[in-house]
Amino acid sequence: MIEVRDLRKSFDGFYALNGVNATVKKGSVYGLVGPNGAGKTTLIKHLAGVFVPDSGTITVDGQQVYESVSIKSRMFYIPDDIYFFPQASVSDMKKYYKSIYPSFDEVRFQKLQEVFPIDSKKGLKRFSRGMQKQAAFWLGISTRPDIMLLDEPVDGLDPVMRRKVWGVLLQDVAERGLTVFVSSHNLRELEDVCDHVGIMHEGKVILERSLTELQNNIVKLQVAFESELPEEVNKLNILSRQQTGRIWIIIVRGNREEILSEINKLKPLLVDALPLSLEEIFIYELGGMDYAVKNIVL
Repeated sequence: MIEVRDLRKSFDGFYALNGVNATVKKGSVYGLVGPNGAGKTTLIKHLAGVFVPDSGTITVDGQQVYESVSIKSRMFYIPDDIYFFPQASVSDMKKYYKSIYPSFDEVRFQKLQEVFPIDSKKGLKRFSRGMQKQAAFWLGISTRPDIMLLDEPVDGLDPVMRRKVWGVLLQDVAERGLTVFVSSHNLRELEDVCDHVGIMHEGKVILERSLTELQNNIVKLQVAFESELPEEVNKLNILSRQQTGRIWIIIVRGNREEILSEINKLKPLLVDALPLSLEEIFIYELGGMDYAVKNIVL
């Protein structure tokens, strides 16, 4: 289990992390989302033991991460900007990782060449960004880590390769209890793979729940009444409303069944609860923090 408690980090007086609290359960896929500059990459670099926190703690199974060889040997970090040694090939990097990861699996490395059909003898700097990402996953998965830290992990990969990568990772989650901590702006993709989500804003994790709980806490209603929208609707915790003809689309925070019960008391001509995407949840959760999508007047 990964636990982050009251984590703070400042750069030149600016707090990139300002009291972060987060809990990541073993064997889960935890998706971290947030606007640009929210502190996502800074948090991941702390989890990887790259940065030293100003205050607060980060522990894995009760042990502090920073300067812990035993913890880092169980962890693999793939950043957005991947670095390989100059002139190195995949084979060269494999030798390096074998020297620092006791769990490196040579047999698995050979089998994974079917998933990542790239030339292991060719210099990595001659590869495209997408192929370099493939190489990073090939090497990382071969170390058989307990924790994978991923920052915009599939950016640059084609749709087929994205599916292959997530297929291998999710197989390890199911079979080995691999923990995946992933930050991405591709919310549609996270929705397919994550079971827990944390939303960051201005250096804090403002919300942390299972994806199911998030989806059950905000309801998107399509309703119509004989006349105007009843005044009683305003008693609900409405985050957004939009009218098209006689149809209203209303976003309401609260328990799905209780909201539907209250709406049905008003005898609507039509009421339908629509599924919310993770992207919509993200927008509406941050809507009260000056991050709502507003009409632009030109």
